[in-house]
Amino acid sequence: MSADGFASPPPGARADWTIDQDWAGYTEAEHRVWITLYERQAALLPGRACEPFLKGLEALDLHRTGIPDFSRINEELGRLTGWRVVAVPGLVPDEIFFDHLANRRFPAGRFIRKPEQLDYLQEPDVFHDVFGHVPMLTDPVFADFMQAYGEGGRRAMRLGRLKNLARLYWYTVEFGLLDTPQGLRILGAGIVSSHAESRFALEDPSPNRLGFELERVMRTPYRIDDFQQVYFVVPSLEALLDAKRRDFGPIYERLGSAWDIPIDAILPTDRVFTRGTQAYAKEKAAQ
Repeated sequence: MSADGFASPPPGARADWTIDQDWAGYTEAEHRVWITLYERQAALLPGRACEPFLKGLEALDLHRTGIPDFSRINEELGRLTGWRVVAVPGLVPDEIFFDHLANRRFPAGRFIRKPEQLDYLQEPDVFHDVFGHVPMLTDPVFADFMQAYGEGGRRAMRLGRLKNLARLYWYTVEFGLLDTPQGLRILGAGIVSSHAESRFALEDPSPNRLGFELERVMRTPYRIDDFQQVYFVVPSLEALLDAKRRDFGPIYERLGSAWDIPIDAILPTDRVFTRGTQAYAKEKAAQ
């Protein structure tokens, strides 16, 4: 969760842009919003979300009585992978974001959306950040990938290739799909925290679902104002980590002279996946 254009932390934030979560300050109405969002997604995601996410959701027990207390989450998360969640006031500068990830800290907004915003929110809130992202950080392989991404961020900034690295994050961490023996499953937090996109990403015939290839992903722009036109399918979490461990220097050199690939394009070299999950097939059969 990063943003450009900030020179110094806002009032009340520390030098690393962290703030206290102030869990006791949440209202009953705010806790009810979390419970509503949680219960809706918990009913939808089995058979759609990838197994590491579902296991992480169970391990962290994010339901409880409402918005989770970060200090409680951090006890279990730290034991599993050495990560912890830190509260921030909103979007943070890129260099701050990368530094947190490189040191196994995930910055999460502490505010929660209003009841009338259940289905759309422009800026990530605590539900997106904690429900969507944090369960995957219980998986050791994905946890290592996120740390490696943070470590690589500062190099991308120095070389002027941040837009290409951001596309890797967008099309995997936020809106990635995972190939499994049971079919396509949701990997990305932007999908798994959205009731509508959890169905659209797997079941709608309109978006392209293409096999993950690092440079292909880094040449593909994305949009933030609608459902995705393309989803990239990661073959495994290990493959994602292996991709990030490559030397990006030669890749950035090639990308410097390469053109962007239109979002809706399908190249002759692309592997195209069809839509559908077991859950979706059962629903269609029952209609």
